[in-house]
Amino acid sequence: MAQLYARDVSLLRPPGQGDLLQVLWCPYDHDEFPKPSTALFWRSAAEVGEVLAVPPEPFEVDWEGYVPGPCLLAPEAVTEYPDSLDLSPQMRLMVNDPSRWQAAGGALDAPYADYPRGFYDAELAKAPGWKAGGWPPWGRTDPYPRFCAVCEARMMPLLTITSVEWDRGTHGWVPYEDRACALAGTRVPGRRAAQPTGVEVGSTDNMQLYVCPASPEHPHTDLIQ
Repeated sequence: MAQLYARDVSLLRPPGQGDLLQVLWCPYDHDEFPKPSTALFWRSAAEVGEVLAVPPEPFEVDWEGYVPGPCLLAPEAVTEYPDSLDLSPQMRLMVNDPSRWQAAGGALDAPYADYPRGFYDAELAKAPGWKAGGWPPWGRTDPYPRFCAVCEARMMPLLTITSVEWDRGTHGWVPYEDRACALAGTRVPGRRAAQPTGVEVGSTDNMQLYVCPASPEHPHTDLIQ
């Protein structure tokens, strides 16, 4: 489903000689909430043999959005801030105070003039789209920590799998290379420009994978948002 190289993603902590993380999932719904079951495999890139030109497709799936279209990742480091729900009550009040933005020399767009917190969440916090690490995009639930089932360490976001890379409220995050397509609503074969992978989780939700910071060998967990 996805491959991440340690050379491209500095937050990865591979065990032993591993430097390639393969993220796989089953294209069937699992558990009480409709979502694929995921598995993480660490490998050595030097030991990977011939790569198939055409990846095999599953014989049957629960939902076509569980079968990713071939995509080449171009990792890019971005600066993002926590969702306003992750801020302290005092910081949340500051973010929602228009005078704070004026004092900082920032001009709010008209739609956000009466609701600066919306501007913060859409343009500055939790970058949308597929990403490694970063801040989680809350929405279905308020923030709550995830803890390792083995050592009880607080788990960290590893990968966010999204249904769309951007929407009308997050155009500011569209990569420069894709902005013309975003404005024109251009489609790639069979998909919108905002859905280059063709993946759709839940009702256009996000699926987050969390890992233990103490050991990459401890079981991971996931969360739909």
